[in-house]
Amino acid sequence: MSTVESMSTTERFLQYVAFDTQSVRESTTAPSAEKELALAAFLVDELKALGVEDARIGEGGVVYGSIPATPGCEANPAIGFIAHMDTSPDAPGANARPQIVRYDGGDVTLNVEKNIVFSVGQFPDILKYKGQDVIFTDGTTLLGADDKAGIAEIMQMVAWIKTHPEVPHARLCIGFTPDEEVARGTENFDIPLFGAAYAYTFDGGEIGTLESENFNAGTALVTIRGVGVHPGLSKGKMVNSVRYAARLIDRLPIDQAPETTEGHEGFLHPNMAKGTVVESVVRILVRDHNRALYEEKKAFLVKLVDEMSAEFPEAKFSLEIKDSYENMKPYLDKAPKVLEIVRAAYRACGMEPQEEPIRGGTDGARLSVRGLPCPNVFTGGMNFHGVYECIPVKSLDKGAEVAVMLAKKSAEVTSLQ
Repeated sequence: MSTVESMSTTERFLQYVAFDTQSVRESTTAPSAEKELALAAFLVDELKALGVEDARIGEGGVVYGSIPATPGCEANPAIGFIAHMDTSPDAPGANARPQIVRYDGGDVTLNVEKNIVFSVGQFPDILKYKGQDVIFTDGTTLLGADDKAGIAEIMQMVAWIKTHPEVPHARLCIGFTPDEEVARGTENFDIPLFGAAYAYTFDGGEIGTLESENFNAGTALVTIRGVGVHPGLSKGKMVNSVRYAARLIDRLPIDQAPETTEGHEGFLHPNMAKGTVVESVVRILVRDHNRALYEEKKAFLVKLVDEMSAEFPEAKFSLEIKDSYENMKPYLDKAPKVLEIVRAAYRACGMEPQEEPIRGGTDGARLSVRGLPCPNVFTGGMNFHGVYECIPVKSLDKGAEVAVMLAKKSAEVTSLQ
């Protein structure tokens, strides 16, 4: 057995988090950051070393590869495994320094020099993993479990299948995308080239969770134009757009904020404000699982901007709203067997699936809308998009176990009807 075949899931994961793959929201290139291609090339080399002969980088930086069906399973529907390579631009991503800690149930000092502490009071869910090895950051960057844990779990499945040729399976299709974190992960994803009839994104949260519904999502940009005058001579003349931006944000309902909502509740989230006296821009994320409530939130913003335009005619307000992605639930409801298969895989791995809505979106949501049903499997990580991101080693291993079980069960799937 070669070294690449015998690696543990954790060893693979630690390799991948060494790559800085932060995507860039403002970019118009594909991928959004050229550095994402370094991990893509590394994964292609690793797939080829594992015997995935057709591994390659496609348009826009998407990595594709496949393992042919075993004899007798050629007619079975091909199954897909998908994860994304990029990490969030919401926290520093370069020079990640992961550390494996045997968690004892208390606070964890991540960085002695900078006095950065992982607090149980702030993140009480960590108590569920007392006595386990947990991979933390050093408190200065995100970890990258979102979604390099998903990549590691899929690659571990590939290694296992390649070292167990006696195990029957359908064609296995592997896809790693760039730019999921900036809502462009499937922009160049070629479903016919990928070749799967159904798929699973490994991009979820804690161990045992399974997701088949997500937000309807959009982004609103409110631009406010003011009038710039020297502040010493500005009485009765200056129109400070920054002040009107603050008023706009203050009028967003606090009971519809991310920090006050959970479960299926949607939100209006001002996640960026920048400007000068002359011009300010406020970016507001619009989210709701319910399509009608999502449209209501967009209508609220239209009304708010109209009201402020009338109340403050000295400033010029404009609003642009772009839809980003849809809830995948209506599309997965048309392919119930895809969920039945993954539920059975969880149970075969000793877990009852904990089905919950995604308070976000995935590549799988966009692919489901495009005709490739694609629920979301856990990776095992926690506290994504921040410096307190972490993942228990046992959860990482369990994700790989589910991927292997899905590959095995593909031999039993003769139809998706």
